[in-house]
Amino acid sequence: MDTNLPNFENTQIAFASKTDSDLRQSYLLFKLLAFPKLVKLGSWISPLALKLGFKSIIKKTIFKQFVGGEHIKACAETVNHLNEFGIGSILDYSVEGKAEEDVFNATAAEIMASIENASENDAIPFSVFKVTGVASMELLEAVSHSDELNTEARQAWERARNRVTAICNLAYEKQQKLFIDAEESWIQNAIDTIALEHMERLNRDQVWIYNTYQMYRHDRLEVLQTHYQQACQKSFKIGAKLVRGAYMEKERARATSKGYPDPIQDTKAKTDADYNAALHFCLNHINNIAFCAGTHNEESSLLLAKAIQQKGLQPNHPHIWFSQLFGMSDHISFNLAHLGYNVAKYLPYGPVADVLPYLIRRAQENTSVKGQTGRELKLIIQELNRRKSI
Repeated sequence: MDTNLPNFENTQIAFASKTDSDLRQSYLLFKLLAFPKLVKLGSWISPLALKLGFKSIIKKTIFKQFVGGEHIKACAETVNHLNEFGIGSILDYSVEGKAEEDVFNATAAEIMASIENASENDAIPFSVFKVTGVASMELLEAVSHSDELNTEARQAWERARNRVTAICNLAYEKQQKLFIDAEESWIQNAIDTIALEHMERLNRDQVWIYNTYQMYRHDRLEVLQTHYQQACQKSFKIGAKLVRGAYMEKERARATSKGYPDPIQDTKAKTDADYNAALHFCLNHINNIAFCAGTHNEESSLLLAKAIQQKGLQPNHPHIWFSQLFGMSDHISFNLAHLGYNVAKYLPYGPVADVLPYLIRRAQENTSVKGQTGRELKLIIQELNRRKSI
């Protein structure tokens, strides 16, 4: 019997945490995001609006929807609120596009402060960081392509590795699970290598360090399987965060301009197939793989819930987590958590000006009425109608 499977149409559970006013505000925002031209204009205007003193407008609208706060302490209210509904938080310092050594050091310090904070709060089950927060894109690209580094670059790489090691060591010391995010394909080899090194060193008895696998790349399922085989040979456990991916247009444009094979799957169906195969692969090796299904896809979420049940595993098995971005797909997060599954929301934070690139990406992601925005709007309207508030 499917007694513990989520009903993603249950908007009463999905939006239990939101007031009527919250829902109306979300409705207006997603309604605006349904217009690609408006989003494109907004993406151009937003940086200018900040300079002209309109920070409060951004903070009360798109920032409020998708971001936890400007600093760690500012996220506490949201963390506690989500925890009341059985949902954990993953505080993600979402500052991007920096390239100076002092900024890398400051970012590493902030990530470590986030780990310290999370280790003292059971409502924050994971910490997370991007390697580009502590190392330059150019350096990671050179290392990924095995380019010969000059003395200055070798020293920069050593400093970058030391930052990553300090972050991972702290997570291990504090017994705080840590995601290393995936990034662009041309720097991913370096990230994979450094993630594997730290998994081999620290994931001996339990999984503390997780690498991220983007299944919209046609090679990632095989890479996951290869990493597992290496882990078995060297007696460590794999941590895997499974996502579809976030850089498709950028990847394809670069492959075309530079004349190399497109690393992205040629159809969405193939991405979906590899993603679901990765879920099954992790479940089939659950004793030696801990994984997080980072997805807004209802079919994959339901497939995993069914597979957990079919294997006779508890919904809150410590090696199995679901995750969605804060401000999106509450119908998945809250309905899963309501049935006792492990769920955590990615909760970005950072100064409004520094988080703006992240916000612009979220807005651009949501412009398809047939995609995320259409689904979010439909469910919000459904719940407002249920409450007789529209």
